[in-house]
Amino acid sequence: MHTRLVAGIIVAFAVSSAVFSAEQQRQHFEVPGMDVAKAEELADQLASLSRRVDPNEATLVAQCAFSTVARLRLEYRMFGTPIFNNFLVYHGLRKRGYCYQWSEDLLLALDTLKLKTLELHWGEAYAGTYRENNCVVVTAKGQPFDRGMILECWRHFGHLRWNLVPSDEDRYYENTKWAEKVRARAAAKTFGPGKCHVVFQTQVERTGKTSE
Repeated sequence: MHTRLVAGIIVAFAVSSAVFSAEQQRQHFEVPGMDVAKAEELADQLASLSRRVDPNEATLVAQCAFSTVARLRLEYRMFGTPIFNNFLVYHGLRKRGYCYQWSEDLLLALDTLKLKTLELHWGEAYAGTYRENNCVVVTAKGQPFDRGMILECWRHFGHLRWNLVPSDEDRYYENTKWAEKVRARAAAKTFGPGKCHVVFQTQVERTGKTSE
């Protein structure tokens, strides 16, 4: 009886894994022509995070990220510099476009991939200050946050850029509680007050956060 139970669990797990794999393979994302080569490069670098990373998942993450950011760029109606765009959001002339909103929308889009060999994290630099910036960090499953790849677009005016956490100009830290809050809020289909400080002071421009 015990042997049959174990065998049943193994079969169920195998079927579940096959279903998830099939779902991933059916997903397709429209990557803008100018970003195709960049998406391939990002996929290669994500796959190189660990030998345990599935190259197909790495490709899906890269394609989804570039496709999502391109869509958000249009939805957010980006104009001027990142700081000026914050000014427009603050005064109600744009609905979204703060740093944390870019990261939230990207995180939720990537969550739909139901990744098995990669993990998604919430990263933040200068938390609680006017310089705060947020990003999504991708790691191999079980890999430390500090070995992950930053996916960030607010600083680059809606264009996706990536680099390893240790190589960034700013020191990013993981905030698991905020990631949980973003996911819970999305699951409940409700939206709470924003987290990130509204920053549009000219002083911020001297921090290097508003340009590539």
